[in-house]
Amino acid sequence: MKKSNAYIREISLFLLALVFLSPIYIIAVNSFKDRASLYENVLAFPTEFNFGNYVQAIDDMNFMMSLFNSFVITTISVIIIVILSSMTAWMLARTPHKISNIIFMLFISTMLIPFQTIMMPLIQEMGWIMDITGFKMLDSRGGLIFMHVGFNSAISVFLYHGFVKSIPISLEEAATIDGASKMGVFWRIIFPMLKPITVTVLIINVITIWNDYLLPSLVLTSTDLRTIPLSTFYFFGEFTIEWNLAMAGLVMTVIPVIIFYALAQKHIIQGIGDGAVK
Repeated sequence: MKKSNAYIREISLFLLALVFLSPIYIIAVNSFKDRASLYENVLAFPTEFNFGNYVQAIDDMNFMMSLFNSFVITTISVIIIVILSSMTAWMLARTPHKISNIIFMLFISTMLIPFQTIMMPLIQEMGWIMDITGFKMLDSRGGLIFMHVGFNSAISVFLYHGFVKSIPISLEEAATIDGASKMGVFWRIIFPMLKPITVTVLIINVITIWNDYLLPSLVLTSTDLRTIPLSTFYFFGEFTIEWNLAMAGLVMTVIPVIIFYALAQKHIIQGIGDGAVK
């Protein structure tokens, strides 16, 4: 009876996996077909692999520039978020004062506001800042990074705050007695102990920023500054009739994410597990 239940469970999981993987299969196999073969049978395996779709997609999509833009914007944004959020959460958790509680609640409250309700006022405000200060907040990587840091810091502070509270304060007191400065205590004692939750914060923010389409579509107008989701949108809209080229563009869009998961799989599981235990 137990064996039969195990078989049923495994078969059910296998069928469920096929359902989730079927769109990836359809995109992958059709990216190697010519237009006629694609319309003949969408589910059929390609009889001849046509890599010319990828060559044309890379050229028409300006894929390498989009990849560079996404990499720079995501990397710099995530580094700034990790540093600022961890330091902010540590100070708020170690400062038992009403002001600290109010600031922390303000961070939490911003998580409840839908981005769609503030996106137009945000663009207007960035325009005002650009006019007053001269800093190019719109149509620039720096402006987009600034906004990503602002929008993704709240959840990061929330995650770090809960983890910091689980670290014994006696460790910091001992380091202070030994002559360590505030920054020394944080970077030598606290930040290394935040590794499990830092991995979780990295994963959440990398996926969020890398896959974000709405904010870059509002901020970036130059074709040379487009991120991968933005470039894919315009490319897909241009080649909606030639689905084979559109499929090739979509495959190249998901490849970086798949590589990220393959390289970080061990740390993803460990980080989420350790964060849950804490």
